[in-house]
Amino acid sequence: MVRVRFAPSPTGYLHVGGARTALYNYLFARKEGGRFVLRIEDTDVQRSRREYEERLIDSLKWLGLDWDEGPYRQSERLDLYREVSRRLIEEGKAYEVYAYPEEIEKIKEELLRSGKPPHYTQEMLKVYNTPERRKEYREKGLKPAIFFKMPRRDFSFVDAVKGEITFKSGSIGDFVIMRSNGLPTYNFACVVDDSDMGITHVIRGDDHLSNTLRQLAIYEALGKEPPVFAHVSMILGPDGSKLSKRHGSTSVEEFRDRGYLPQALVNYLALLGWSHPEGKEIMDLEEMVSAFSLDRLSKNPAIFDPEKLKWMNSVYIRNTPLEELLKLARPFLERAGYRADDEKLGAILEGIRDRLKELSELPKLTWYFFETPKVSVSFTDGEKRFLERVIERLEKVEWKRDSIVKAFSGMRDFGIDPKEFFHKLRLALSGEEEGMELDKIVEILGLEEFKTRLERFI
Repeated sequence: MVRVRFAPSPTGYLHVGGARTALYNYLFARKEGGRFVLRIEDTDVQRSRREYEERLIDSLKWLGLDWDEGPYRQSERLDLYREVSRRLIEEGKAYEVYAYPEEIEKIKEELLRSGKPPHYTQEMLKVYNTPERRKEYREKGLKPAIFFKMPRRDFSFVDAVKGEITFKSGSIGDFVIMRSNGLPTYNFACVVDDSDMGITHVIRGDDHLSNTLRQLAIYEALGKEPPVFAHVSMILGPDGSKLSKRHGSTSVEEFRDRGYLPQALVNYLALLGWSHPEGKEIMDLEEMVSAFSLDRLSKNPAIFDPEKLKWMNSVYIRNTPLEELLKLARPFLERAGYRADDEKLGAILEGIRDRLKELSELPKLTWYFFETPKVSVSFTDGEKRFLERVIERLEKVEWKRDSIVKAFSGMRDFGIDPKEFFHKLRLALSGEEEGMELDKIVEILGLEEFKTRLERFI
């Protein structure tokens, strides 16, 4: 059975790159009838926090990416890493090093000074493994670091996205798998966990490609078959550089807070490195699952286009049932102090949804329904008389859009230029020069508010 995992570090918000990784793993698991595992890699005690983990889990739930197992936490599996590292020492595949960090750094500097790569070997590190140093460590309550003995030969594997990749012998030296604080390093814990959890496919960003050499060597040392690796292209900003804060929002939480619908964000992220066989762009999660395959993942970097995401979000906003859109929109208006009953808010949304790209735009697009505009508009005497007649007509008919339109007929009898008149009327009622259809604005305002807003002008 296919088993995949999403294994984030809880060190902040969920980046869109991480969300895409989670999505691809989710789609592959569902397509293959497999299992999607959530594992929290929280052994970086300096940066990992439980509130970050909770935020991350909330983001995955908001996106609709449910998992089958977990969340497992590496901080709760430390005994397993220590047991495996001890076994590697016993088999001569790893060794203890009683050197302080500054001593390791000094070796690195000397290697670089002599023009050699900063690769460590057991031979150069054993000078610190003296009885005196061991005693010193015991007295201070310190633990030795554990280094993995890297085989000096080529390592090759076939990546499901990039094809065959070979790491040449001597690409790296021996490396730490357990720190002196008793915590595992990323590559070691990752392999131990993936092996223990039976992970069959590792789908991740190609920024992890350099980690694969260390992981392949550890798999071999453990006598385990490595999973199928699929390294997905990076997401770049519009300028071709790595996507970062300077390009705007980059976290799932930021897009949620700006009023993006989760379906829209998921749809867009799916297309950043994968394509539908029929070239479709708008599709729900179920359709993505049925069409997903690793062989359609792109080798080329994906460019994050904020404008295309906005367009896609606007499509989903237009297609969202009004009852659901009411629930989504209300918090954005209430944060601005704007409140309305379902009938009024529904009418506003129906009138504005075709212009809406982010729900956070609602207050600035609809403020005039909740506040009286403070504008200066000069109506002519003829226009004032005509408005008085419009009000008289509207007071005698049913308040609906057709009646409102009919009430404005006959303005040429008052010597009125319709284009200029309606421009001034829009300003008087909404304080805006463009936007929702004017008759729709009048309908939503209602007769009393319509009269109140025009009183000071006529």
